[in-house]
Amino acid sequence: MELGLYTFADVNPNPGRSKGAEGAERLKHLIEEIELADQVGLDVFGLGEHHRPDYAASVPAMALAAAAVKTKNIRLTSAVTVLSSDDPVRVFQQFATLDLISNGRAEIMAGRGSFIESFPLFGYNLEDYDQLFEEKLDLLMALREGEVVNWKGELRAPINGRGVYPRPLQDPLPLWIAVGGTPQSVARAGAMGLPVALAIIGGEYPRFAPLLELYREAARRAGQDASKLKTSINVHGFIADTTEAAADQFYGPQAEVMNRIGRERGWGPTNRAHFDMARGPTGNLFLGDPELVAEKIVAAHKVFRNDRFLLQMAIGLMPHDQIMRGIELYGTKVAPLVRKALTGAGEGAKATA
Repeated sequence: MELGLYTFADVNPNPGRSKGAEGAERLKHLIEEIELADQVGLDVFGLGEHHRPDYAASVPAMALAAAAVKTKNIRLTSAVTVLSSDDPVRVFQQFATLDLISNGRAEIMAGRGSFIESFPLFGYNLEDYDQLFEEKLDLLMALREGEVVNWKGELRAPINGRGVYPRPLQDPLPLWIAVGGTPQSVARAGAMGLPVALAIIGGEYPRFAPLLELYREAARRAGQDASKLKTSINVHGFIADTTEAAADQFYGPQAEVMNRIGRERGWGPTNRAHFDMARGPTGNLFLGDPELVAEKIVAAHKVFRNDRFLLQMAIGLMPHDQIMRGIELYGTKVAPLVRKALTGAGEGAKATA
């Protein structure tokens, strides 16, 4: 199982300095985090696309390209690319370029997006939400399959025998589909034979297991090669030297983010009791000292049989030094424990993408 991290590169939406200075520092720290994740042997780093004042990464491929020149082994993926409000040709070109810069370590994780700011920003109608994603995913698939593209849809101008460049080093360029709890999205990914990444940010994590079974069944019914199916679970959590420190450090920033988003979406406020319940044995938060987090990752793997596990530790205004210590512990303590439990070995037991 691959082990990795993802983040949205959170910033203070109301900083006491210029927003440019705030963003510059966050992106500097982001590159340092990806560098360290590579150095301690983690497999994947994901960066999410947002178009809001509380996040600094509106163009994940650009920040990942900066990280690519400072890293050697770690895979670099969006988490996610909001495909519905972007042009698949540009998405493909950006990540093909990233793939060349990184010597074949780029991936696209495409989704419909959990926020809607990008739709009016780029001139798309929310009434076309589902059709936009379906059409653009179809075009992105065509771009991966061949150099010269012939494609026609309803919401975008057709492409008639045009070449799309550069071509990536990986053939095809890896493409994952990111989903929440929507069965239709999971089944579609399975029917298309594409890897699926399932975000779990609330509730007891075992209740999401039927979604991955639905994915595998949809793939089987569509005649997809089971050996090409891959699954990831993407969760919130944090690692510190002690479980008490992990909880105390993570609660404030994570709760602030969840409450801010909750006010926008009509969720009730969270509190420390909710947080402590969520970090229980089957809760959605993977948080604690290295041994506790490793045990929970292994337990979740028994439920999901997932090929990848991505942890969002840099959420909200987490201090950079705490994030760096968490990454260090993840790579040097948690990862070897997980790999040993799953394979009987430590170093050298990494999965392939």
